[in-house]
Amino acid sequence: MSPAMVMSEQRNYDSTPEFQYQKGVKHMYENGIEHVPNKYILPASERPNVVINSEKSSHVPQMSVQLPIIDFAELQGPNRTQVLESLSYACQNYGFFQLVNHGIPDEIMNEMVNVSKRFFEMPFSEREKYMSTDMSSPVRYGTSFNQTNDGVFCWRDFLKLSCHPLPETLPYWPTSPLDFRQLAVTYAKENKYLFLMLVEAILESLGLKNKEKKTKFEAKNENDDDDYIEEILKEFEDGSQLMVVNCYPPCPEPDLTLGMPPHSDYGFLTLLQQDEVKGLQIQHQDKWVTIQPIPGSFVVNVGDHLEIFSNGKYKSVLHRVLVNSMKHRISVASLHSLPFANTVRPSPKLIDETNPRLYKDTDFASFLQYAKSCDSSKKNFIQSRKLDQS
Repeated sequence: MSPAMVMSEQRNYDSTPEFQYQKGVKHMYENGIEHVPNKYILPASERPNVVINSEKSSHVPQMSVQLPIIDFAELQGPNRTQVLESLSYACQNYGFFQLVNHGIPDEIMNEMVNVSKRFFEMPFSEREKYMSTDMSSPVRYGTSFNQTNDGVFCWRDFLKLSCHPLPETLPYWPTSPLDFRQLAVTYAKENKYLFLMLVEAILESLGLKNKEKKTKFEAKNENDDDDYIEEILKEFEDGSQLMVVNCYPPCPEPDLTLGMPPHSDYGFLTLLQQDEVKGLQIQHQDKWVTIQPIPGSFVVNVGDHLEIFSNGKYKSVLHRVLVNSMKHRISVASLHSLPFANTVRPSPKLIDETNPRLYKDTDFASFLQYAKSCDSSKKNFIQSRKLDQS
């Protein structure tokens, strides 16, 4: 493409109606765009490499952090008690951890990333078949974070797949590439099984299950705790599962925009698979720090529903995504929670006189309504769920 054509393309992007941006950043990248359109340029105080809570915005180099590492294999062995303590520490102090030795074969994980790349490499005419702004659609191709409400767009395209109940949602999934459904279904099933194993450990780490029996009364209480956990796990077996494939094309001016704005996840737990390109940042000790990808691992984070369920003991943490000018980045996020129709509330076993209830009841319908009418980035939604303690 000649310089004149590129300049013309740039002028077109900044002068055309907003619906043109709904085609996404991959479409712009494929058309050779050389500058970030105004629609994607963040206010100076919200751009990458700016100090948090600084009266005067200043640029700082990227910092990295090593998240706590939870060895899933160790969690299933004789060291379970120690690993549960590490899990609790991670959920309280980071809201994130890296999960290794989780049992999902590398082949399944690599194939999911590979078929995702091939989906986004298809012509736009193929991808746009799945475009929708309906947040309840079983499959949704789109762009930005919340493209209906975003004042400033972010440098990200996505494919969202509802995974439950799979027999009902699968017919809506993409049929191209030809092996997409087969590979995505295998990945979704493995991911759900891993989540159920992990959430049982999360419940145990919250102290909802006691292991030692000392008296008949304590034994009865333990049986009650076991029944309580079994009931919750049954709900999660029939729970919601949303798979989000994120595509971050190279960005010509990555310092002006973000791949995802600061936000927390609305579900119970999110299991994120990254490729080898770094970009995920979390807010830790009032600083934005970059998470280094560990091949074959999952980055797991506490969602808003777990913060509510734990009555604030475990915290959902703000995170965002940086983009770069050289490499494509693909990630696959699996958001798990209770069934959409269920009510999420603090566990009554975590509430007493010294630990009063901190959150209102909520459900998925409340989140959808909030997301459609308000800014659902940052931690705005969960802030709206907090009870007044004054």
